[in-house]
Amino acid sequence: MLRVFFVAAILIPCLSVSVSSAAEPAQYLRFQKGDTVAYGLLDGSRVRQLDGDLFGEWTPTDITYNLDDVTILIPSQPTQVFALAGNYRSHLSDDSIPEKFRIPQPFLKTRSCLTPHESPIVIPPDATVVHYEAEMVVVIGKKCSKVSPEDAPDYVFGVTAGNDVSERIWQNDKEVKDVQWWRGKGADTFGPVGPYILTGLDYNQLKLRLVLNGETRQEEVTDHLIHDIAGTVSFMSQYVTLQPGDLIFTGTPGKTDIIKPGDTVEVHLEDMVLRNPVK
Repeated sequence: MLRVFFVAAILIPCLSVSVSSAAEPAQYLRFQKGDTVAYGLLDGSRVRQLDGDLFGEWTPTDITYNLDDVTILIPSQPTQVFALAGNYRSHLSDDSIPEKFRIPQPFLKTRSCLTPHESPIVIPPDATVVHYEAEMVVVIGKKCSKVSPEDAPDYVFGVTAGNDVSERIWQNDKEVKDVQWWRGKGADTFGPVGPYILTGLDYNQLKLRLVLNGETRQEEVTDHLIHDIAGTVSFMSQYVTLQPGDLIFTGTPGKTDIIKPGDTVEVHLEDMVLRNPVK
């Protein structure tokens, strides 16, 4: 079970907190209550509103809400969204690692594909074979360029759950596949993410599951990643400057399968659950 501890700053509202507080085990979220959009710190069934920049300096406020009374939003506002292809051996077609996957293979997803917890995955009318893909998602904490694998963890704020929804015909079919995965992986709502950012955990030892209509379909521990978070972030930062709040979907394990209207898809990362209906 995920054990969550909270930063001492909660007890001292005047204390300014920087991104380094992400080293503490906690669950952060971005939410809306009425006209207020803010980051918050989850404390049991209550959300403590934060004042400031979650990826810079912030202070906890005295304002709290019941979790059920707020709308959970996408957990960050990324400038870029990436995902990794072929990053679990169990997802590849054979036990060996093909040469091209011996380095991380990131691709871009659109920002408009992101959709929050409990919002629907909407299948386009001309889509035919749409699959789920449960993934752990890295949330970048500060500007990251040309960092070493040893230093890369310092640039990771935390992780969240994601679903790299994929239209397989547009993505792979020999006759009709697109040149790029722009719609096969990036159509609107094809990137559920959230609901919280988990911090201060061993991200290489988290249990990841996909549950479709109550039945477990994917299950893996993140220590089975071919390229771990540190190696992936370091590699990508050699070529692309990563910004605070950017998201990296780290790949899906095992086999994937079709989702259809009426289904409910859940991605479990430890005890956190990202849930989305399909329509």
